Amino acid sequence: MELNLRENYTYDAVSLGEVMLRLDPGEGRIRTARSFRAWEGGGEYNVIRGLHKCFGLKTAVLTAFADNEVGLLMKDFIEQGGVDTSFIYMKKTDGIGRICRNGINFTERGFGIRGAVGCSDRANTAISQAKPEDFNLEYLFGTLGVRWLHTGGIYAALSEQASETVIEVIKTAKKYGTIVSYDLNYRPSMWSAIGGLEKAQAVNKEIAKYVDVMIGNEEDFTACLGFKIEGNDENLKELNIEGYKKMINEAAKTYPNFKVVATTLRTVKTATVNDWKAMCWADGEIYFSNAYDGLEIMDRVGGGDSFASGLVYGLMATGDPVQAVNYGAAHGALAMTTPGDTSMASRKEVEAIMSGAGARVKR
Repeated sequence: MELNLRENYTYDAVSLGEVMLRLDPGEGRIRTARSFRAWEGGGEYNVIRGLHKCFGLKTAVLTAFADNEVGLLMKDFIEQGGVDTSFIYMKKTDGIGRICRNGINFTERGFGIRGAVGCSDRANTAISQAKPEDFNLEYLFGTLGVRWLHTGGIYAALSEQASETVIEVIKTAKKYGTIVSYDLNYRPSMWSAIGGLEKAQAVNKEIAKYVDVMIGNEEDFTACLGFKIEGNDENLKELNIEGYKKMINEAAKTYPNFKVVATTLRTVKTATVNDWKAMCWADGEIYFSNAYDGLEIMDRVGGGDSFASGLVYGLMATGDPVQAVNYGAAHGALAMTTPGDTSMASRKEVEAIMSGAGARVKR
């Protein structure tokens, strides 16, 4: 597959989106916790961090924080992860967050029959107010050069301004030959405050015109872009693969810019045991990853983002959709065996899992 990656560039990949402070009660519950472990995380950022920490690419993040001690903590977390923070916009605020604030995400991991629980506190954040001119986009994409931009529907749903900003950033990236990947990640509760399903479709249909690699399941495609799988029963345990393929082919006719469409396939047996695999569409064909049935999970949050970063790396490094979807599935599986939103895996470990390596002790 020929993606026509830019040859003159400073950054392999850049993400646009919100990075929140994740407060994790460990094995306990949010409602009874007396201490929390702090992490950074966000749907778009997790992808770019994985591309650097696991796969060794040079990456940067486009985001914004309130210019206070918590914002500086978040910036420090990102720096510890090795992602370039040069394009983070630090927005002036007051002492109590009336002007802007930083997003917080309380997340408990779940165990057995008790599912994972998230409780976000992210209204009026600095990134939800950020405008395209806050990021010096011409310098980033035009002068420095970026091969790949990743963003998604969680960021787009933050606010009316975020919806406008994501479109302008993508347009600028495309003007300079940057490949764009986008995770639809439909969250009805987030879109409800700025116009609901109608607004979600209006924004995502505009964004889709510029996307090369679209990530999303059948529910995302239906809610965000209006495509449906014919004859699919929402109570079915297995996805109607032929129906999915037909739906994606129809979407590709509407958006001929789509080069790849990908999704994870997860069957939740308990919070700590899932069946996990992935598939992608390219050139009218469906390709499946290796299956990881009975995958034991420590922390499921960020598994889909780590799939996306493995997929992006595989496409950039090999141009082979089979290799790419296997990088994604293996990386996502490994990421869910450690705590926090972001991956702690190495490329060597990912490639070993792709090759069928077991979990024997390594000495």
